[in-house]
Amino acid sequence: MALSLAISPCPNDTFVFDALVHGRVPGAPPVEVTFADVDVTNTAAERGAFDLVKVSYAALPWLLDDYHLLPCGGALGRGCGPLVLTRGETDRVDLGGATVAVPGDRTTAYLLFRLWSAGRPPARIEIVPFHEIMPGVAAGRYDAGLVIHEARFTYHRHGLTALVDLGEWWEADTGLPIPLGAILARKGAVDPVAAAGWVRESVRQAWADPSASREYVLAHAQEMEPDVVDRHIGLYVNEFTADLGDAGFAAVEALLGRAADAGLVPQTSNSLATAWTS
Repeated sequence: MALSLAISPCPNDTFVFDALVHGRVPGAPPVEVTFADVDVTNTAAERGAFDLVKVSYAALPWLLDDYHLLPCGGALGRGCGPLVLTRGETDRVDLGGATVAVPGDRTTAYLLFRLWSAGRPPARIEIVPFHEIMPGVAAGRYDAGLVIHEARFTYHRHGLTALVDLGEWWEADTGLPIPLGAILARKGAVDPVAAAGWVRESVRQAWADPSASREYVLAHAQEMEPDVVDRHIGLYVNEFTADLGDAGFAAVEALLGRAADAGLVPQTSNSLATAWTS
């Protein structure tokens, strides 16, 4: 039977999973791919819709009863955090009274934003498809927008200014990398140890021969220029993609622990690093 996989069309995901999707990982089953924004996969995972699925780390408290967190394949790193953007030059220091467009209510970006803005939250939040956020801020429909991924490289083109880099804020406050996207394996459907092995081999092959995935990556890159694609992959596919390690798991536990203490998410186990196969 084919393994159902849901990932985003972003270059980091297509780069990482190219070998697995195209049958080049020994011992792995055939894979059927669904491409969707992470806000969609967060919701689909609650329904148990996929065997392997990319979700936001912020969504884990609602998913870990039914899924294993794999220690590889996701997006976690340094210098790669979400940005809060405003139009033109601004002397704002917070977003009190503002309307802010965000890409999803259970995204890691939004959870980081809520932690950062807790002392003076915006007046209104609107959930907006990711590709509409920067144009909406530029047109004045929103006072600010929360963006991720390739927007780090392109927001200047829309005449926008970064009010805050939430990754820099998180790293300065915690000393930990930023946990963004996680790979989950559905309990009862996928052996998490085997799945982690398939994903790690897919990552290994991607690094060993980047040209092998080039056509696949560019076909799904949503009209990104090749240099932006390369910068995107270089930033989001890193040592934590191959293995979260102690620092990666510590970052996840710090994020979810702080959010639970603030009443933003349900409490989760603090032993993710040792119990990911349980």
